[in-house]
Amino acid sequence: MAIRIVRLGTPRASDEGLRIGTVRRPPRGVPKAEFATRDFYDVWYPVLSPTQELVTQALHAESDKDWRAFVKKFKAEMAEADASRTLDLLAALSHQTNMSVGCYCEDEARCHRSVLRELLAARGADVV
Repeated sequence: MAIRIVRLGTPRASDEGLRIGTVRRPPRGVPKAEFATRDFYDVWYPVLSPTQELVTQALHAESDKDWRAFVKKFKAEMAEADASRTLDLLAALSHQTNMSVGCYCEDEARCHRSVLRELLAARGADVV
């Protein structure tokens, strides 16, 4: 059992399990009824996405210094009660069932999902 970190909108792995969209906004131009069938997500869970202000900061991060500033602020957001408890829950569930969390960004290294990967691993999650 494990959590996969995925790019939303890409084909699912056969054993991926429930796909959780950790994004601020649903995909544009896609009817809600088609989110799952188009491999975006089964459940939208914006609690684990950066605030709109941080999304903007991440999109404009041109240097490693800019990116590190984003990561620091995002980790602070993820330390807040609701997000922190959710990360704990997902880490515990990763030992019982397969699931995935994801975002739309092409490059995981410059996406909040790389930070989620780190935070989940630090909580003992089984991360693929």
